[in-house]
Amino acid sequence: MANQSPQPSSSGFDLNKATIISLLYIAGFFVGITGLVGVVLAFVWQDEVAGTWEESHLQFHIRTFVIGLIGSVIGVILSIILIGIPLLIAVAVWVLVRTILALLKAQKQEPIADPKSWLF
Repeated sequence: MANQSPQPSSSGFDLNKATIISLLYIAGFFVGITGLVGVVLAFVWQDEVAGTWEESHLQFHIRTFVIGLIGSVIGVILSIILIGIPLLIAVAVWVLVRTILALLKAQKQEPIADPKSWLF
C-alpha cells in the first residue's frame, strides 16, 4: 500500500482555460458573439499559460477562429453564386469538430499535437 501514487482529484468536469474557450466556441453556434469572446480570452491568456499544456490549445483555438472567419467571409461572398453555401456548412463542421476534439483533450489535460495544423 505504500507504493500507491496519489490520484488526481478530478471528479467531474475540469473548467480550465482551454475548456472555457472551447465551450465559448460551441456556444457561438447558438449565441453568436461568444466565439469572439473566446478568441479575445485566448489572446489575453496566452502569456499566462506559456510553457504549459494549455499553450498549444490557445494557439489551436486562435488559429481555428482566424481560419474559420476567413472561410466564412469567403463563403458569404461566394453565396451569391451558391457555391458559398456548402462552403459555409463545411467551415461550420470543421470548426465544430476541431473545437470538440480540443475540448476532449483539454479535459484530459493533454496538449494539442500540432496546433498549427489545418487538420484535426
